[in-house]
Amino acid sequence: MPNDSRPKGYWVAHVDVHDMERYKDYINANGPVFAEYGAKFLIRGGGREVREGQFRARTVVIEFKDFETAKACYDSMAYQDAKALRDPVSAGDMQIIEGYGG
Repeated sequence: MPNDSRPKGYWVAHVDVHDMERYKDYINANGPVFAEYGAKFLIRGGGREVREGQFRARTVVIEFKDFETAKACYDSMAYQDAKALRDPVSAGDMQIIEGYGG
């Protein structure tokens, strides 16, 4: 089996949710998409202490096998359909980041 040494890809999002009941529709819709792309949640809300700067209420970090897969998931029609459920009920900042390959 070949060793795939490409760095992983990550979605890093900071989100304020304005309507958690409707946001749950987004959560339900994104599950199958994330499964299709092999996504793994590393951080999904949870307790925290902000030590510097300002952040939104929720932080989410999702890991993908590589940067290209992370981008492909976001760009997929299935994820964009799920995102359309999220947009009216939340505000956020999101980046797709290539992991450290060193």
